[in-house]
Amino acid sequence: MAFTLQIGEKAPDFNLLATDGKHYSLQDFADAKALVVFFTCNHCPFVKGSDEVTRETVLKYGPQGVKFLAISSNSATAYPEDSYEKMIERIEEHKFPWVYAYDEKQEAALAYGALRTPHFYVFDADRKLIYTGRAVDSPKDASKITSYELNNALEEYLTGKEVSVPLTNPIGCNVKWEGKDKRWMPEEACDLVLN
Repeated sequence: MAFTLQIGEKAPDFNLLATDGKHYSLQDFADAKALVVFFTCNHCPFVKGSDEVTRETVLKYGPQGVKFLAISSNSATAYPEDSYEKMIERIEEHKFPWVYAYDEKQEAALAYGALRTPHFYVFDADRKLIYTGRAVDSPKDASKITSYELNNALEEYLTGKEVSVPLTNPIGCNVKWEGKDKRWMPEEACDLVLN
């Protein structure tokens, strides 16, 4: 069985506390034309390098009915800077235009099969997965970006086309699993696309 959610599969539900003090589940995004769930964190250089690119995507597609949910699943034991308190500090400092939720028990990361930070999942109006992988090809250094896979997927979907590239490999730090070495990944987790 694949570790990461497969194209066409339904979005797993969740109940997560966000930095605004509210709990969120799939139902809270029921009116979205599309839902982008992305696994992220506070400390990762690939996240920091591409947060402003992600902001541009949210500002472009949010008005078109797309909702965005960022989830941090990293172990705060392994990385104290990824704690819930630090998440609140970071979103308040940067004023990110997305819901930022904490997956303290790492249940959402396992349900979705999150591999890296950042790792993006796009769900259609029926909450079926139509794209997963990276947002851009150079998240660590935005000046070297040559392709915008997340934007392409959203653009195609919103204009009634089939997503031409539904699967890419996420680029970033691996998710930091509780009680495991910082570089550990589940045995069944591997590249989504063989290059």
